[in-house]
Amino acid sequence: MHWQNTDRVTERVVRRIPARKRTSGLVTGFPAVILMLLTLLPTLPGTSAGQPAPLQGLNTYIEEGMATWKIPGLAIAVVKDGETVWARGFGVRHLGTGEPVDKNTVFAIGSATKAFTAAVVGMLVQENLLDWDDRTTQYLPTFETSDPYVTRELTVRDLLTHRSGLNRGDQVWYATELDRDDILNQVRYQPPTSSFRSQFGYNNNMFLAAGQLAPALTGLSWDQFVHRRIFAPLGMERSVTSTIPLEDMANVAQPHQEIGGEVQPIPWRNIDNIGPAGSINSSAAEMANWIKLQLAGGEWKGQELLDDDVVREMHSAHTIVPLEGSWALMAPESHFLMYGMGWFLHDYRGRKIIQHGGNIDGMHALVAMMPEEDVGLIILTNANPNYLTFALMHRIFDSYLGGPATDWSARLRGRFQETIERSDARQREMEEARVTGTNPSLPLERYAGTYRHEMYGELEVEMEDEHLTAQRGPNFVGDLEHWHYDTFRIHWRDETMGDAFITFELDARGRPVRADVQGLGEVERVGTGG
Repeated sequence: MHWQNTDRVTERVVRRIPARKRTSGLVTGFPAVILMLLTLLPTLPGTSAGQPAPLQGLNTYIEEGMATWKIPGLAIAVVKDGETVWARGFGVRHLGTGEPVDKNTVFAIGSATKAFTAAVVGMLVQENLLDWDDRTTQYLPTFETSDPYVTRELTVRDLLTHRSGLNRGDQVWYATELDRDDILNQVRYQPPTSSFRSQFGYNNNMFLAAGQLAPALTGLSWDQFVHRRIFAPLGMERSVTSTIPLEDMANVAQPHQEIGGEVQPIPWRNIDNIGPAGSINSSAAEMANWIKLQLAGGEWKGQELLDDDVVREMHSAHTIVPLEGSWALMAPESHFLMYGMGWFLHDYRGRKIIQHGGNIDGMHALVAMMPEEDVGLIILTNANPNYLTFALMHRIFDSYLGGPATDWSARLRGRFQETIERSDARQREMEEARVTGTNPSLPLERYAGTYRHEMYGELEVEMEDEHLTAQRGPNFVGDLEHWHYDTFRIHWRDETMGDAFITFELDARGRPVRADVQGLGEVERVGTGG
C-alpha cells in the first residue's frame, strides 16, 4: 500500500532479492522483450483514436518509460472537463501469456483505496450518523492504543489523516491470517513513533479502523457499503474490494516483481484483512468515473453522492508531510506536501494537485487531479516499485499547462536509482562488517523455541535437516543461515519477501531469552528452559 514511502519500506521494496533458485516463468532481457511486445500488439479499438492535442506523442513516451522501468503492462485514462478524453492500455497483462492490456483491464489500486474509505466516512457524516471530530471509541468502544490519552482523544478525523503518532505496524496484517477485528485489537500493543498529532506517520491500521465505522453504524461491511454507495451509482461494475472475485473474471492483470534481476509474474496477495486501506481492484475506464465525481465536488449525473462540504474536507490539508526521502519523489518540484483525508496535496506550477498512489505486491497505481484545470488521471501498472506513474502525472499536467516538455521519467529514474544505490551501499556495509570464522555460541537446537512479539504474535524457531528454520504463520517460513556470532540471515521461502536478519540474545546462563528480528523488532522467548 504505499510501500515506497518510508526509508525502511523503501529499503524493503528496492532491495535486490538474491536469485537462490531459478523460478519458472522468468523473463530475461526485459526491456527488449517488452518493446517487442508493445510493437507487435495491435492498436486497441477506440483507445488511441481522437487523442487530445495536448497528449500527442504520449504513446511513445509511455512505451519507452515502460521499458526503462521494466513494467509489463499499463492502463491509463485522462479526464478533462468531466469527460474521459483518453483511455487505453499498453503492454501485456502477463509476461507468460502475452495477453494485451486495455482500458478495462483490472489492476490493484492499493492505497488509492484510502480515498474511497474517506468517502464512506464522509457519507456517514452527511447522514448525521457521526461527525469528523467525534471520538473513535464512541463507535468502536473496544479500540485502544498503547496510550490511554490517545485512546480517549483519537477522533474520526485522526484516523483519516495519518497523525495518530503510530507509524506503519504493517507486519500485523501483511501475509497474516488475522481478520479485521483481530488487527485492530493488536494495535493497542504498538508503541508510539511520535507524540499524538505532532507528526505525519503513515498508518494503514488507522484506515482499517475508519472502514470499520461502516458496519458499526450501518450493519453493512465496508465492502458492501463501497459496492452499494459508490461502485453501483458510478457504474463501476468490474470493480471489487477483494482478490477472490478475480479468479472468475476475465481481463485481469497479473502482478510482477523483479527477483534476482529477472522480472517475473507473482501471485496476487489477498489483503482483505486490511481492506479499507488498500484492497480495491479496478480498471482505468471505471476509475475515471471516480475522478469525475471528485472533480465535480461529489456530483454524478445530476445526483449528489457526496456533499460539497465532505469533498472539501477530503481535499483540505490536515497533516504536514516532510518533503524528504522517498516522499519527495512524488512531488519533486513542490514547495509543500500535505495529507488531507485519503489524499496527498501539493503544489505544482502554481496549481493544487490532489493525488494518491497505491502499492501492493507486484502492482502500482496512481490517481491524480489538478482541479483548477479540471484535469484528472488514473494510471495502473502491474509492476512495483516504479515511479513512471508520477513521471506521467507531471508530463500530462505539463501538457495542459503549456511550456516545454520535461523528461520526468529520466529525472525520477535518476533519483530512484540513488535510492537503490543507498540500499546497495547499506548491504555492502553489512557484508563488510560480517566477521568470518565465527560460530554460534550454542548448538543450533538450543536456539529452537517459541519467540513472541506482543503485537505481531509468535515466531517459531525449529530444527529441520540440520539447520534452523523460522516461521510466523503459514506465509512467513524461512531457512536460517549463520551470519556471524549469534546472528543468522533468514531466507524467506517466498522469494518476494526477500531476506531478514535475526540476532539471538543469551542470558547469564547461556540461554536464548530474546531475539531481534529485522522487520519485527524484539521478540521474547516464551519459556527459557534448556
